[in-house]
Amino acid sequence: MAKRYKDAKDELKLVIVRDMWLTGFDCPSMHTMYVDKPMGGHNLMQAIARVNRVFHDKPGGRVVDYLGLADALKRALASYTASGGKGKATVDQAEAIAVLLEKYEVVRDLFHGFDYAPIVKAPAVERMTGIAQAMEFILGLEDGKKRYLQAVTVLSKAFALAVPHEEALAIRDEVGLFQEIRASLVKATVSDSEKSPEEMETAIRQLVSRAVSSTEVVDIFAAAGLDKPDISILSDEFLAEVRQLPQRNLALELLRKLLGDEIKTRMRKNVVQARSFAEMLEEAINKYQNRAIEAAEVIEELIKLAKEMREAQKRGENLGLNDDEIAFYDALEVNDSAVKLLGDDTLKLIAQELVNSVKRSVSVDWTKRENARAQIRVMVKRILKKYGYPPDMQAKATELVLEQATVLCKEWSVE
Repeated sequence: MAKRYKDAKDELKLVIVRDMWLTGFDCPSMHTMYVDKPMGGHNLMQAIARVNRVFHDKPGGRVVDYLGLADALKRALASYTASGGKGKATVDQAEAIAVLLEKYEVVRDLFHGFDYAPIVKAPAVERMTGIAQAMEFILGLEDGKKRYLQAVTVLSKAFALAVPHEEALAIRDEVGLFQEIRASLVKATVSDSEKSPEEMETAIRQLVSRAVSSTEVVDIFAAAGLDKPDISILSDEFLAEVRQLPQRNLALELLRKLLGDEIKTRMRKNVVQARSFAEMLEEAINKYQNRAIEAAEVIEELIKLAKEMREAQKRGENLGLNDDEIAFYDALEVNDSAVKLLGDDTLKLIAQELVNSVKRSVSVDWTKRENARAQIRVMVKRILKKYGYPPDMQAKATELVLEQATVLCKEWSVE
């Protein structure tokens, strides 16, 4: 068990320990220790040392104290630094404070020209409005989002190592605000694939959660003055509200994230459609980043894309096809010559037969077995040939159908 627990990639993440894992046990990746056993002196220092190790992006450890060991820890630290600890604590507080104040100034400098002071202790409604304005300011800076996210992450690590020093506590409300703004930026603008590893973000938040004053998590839509939308619908009313937002950069990033998340959802059902929309989204954003169009123009392009995505949801219904069938239909329709030669009715028949045949033939692990993939490939080619699908495009259509079958198989396996 000890060997498994030391492996950061192993699924074993939680162990209840009575004793014996203090002396000589080393697990740098361990980030949290829950203590409900009275300890003091050398034993307490040993216990904390097990978790308080630097590991990759992990700056230190976290001890969750159920018994009130703070006084015992202070006595142990005093004894440790006076004798057996070679005269110096694991984290030099003076050094930690110096680093904290340096990183604090980096974040403050990003807000040069924006007065965030009124937001720090503002009531909830004013705070939400202020956070939206702060986000708009950061998004308006050159590479502002990336610089801000990185700066606050580094500040949070420094803060975690500096508390409970009085100089750290003196700025905790500001650090808390910076983190709220960061969390709102991530929530509003960063797709899952772009986020930092969840373990790092969680570790940082947990490290500072007790030191930073707790406030309600900001709902970015409420902060922007919007009703939270039904993402799958993207109604005209919501899009109109986005168009009227005074914070243009925030409106752009909101749309970018909403559309990106919707595309990711569709990728699990319809590869061809999702890929097409992803290319359109990327093209619009690239034009904006290259300064070919202004924020207002790219917002209009994204609103247009949102409406096209909404209309695309109705295509299957209009063609008399279910979600699985329209996904295969889209894979076949990529070939313009096939559309002209065969027409909608024949393509619909092919799509329906493909769904029925593939669904009957695939197994859970078919994508991992080459012989199973080969059988499906032969079956697809046979169906395409049966309906007279243009031979010059059969290979591409077959690969698209196989790719589509791969994602749908995951959906079918849970039905």
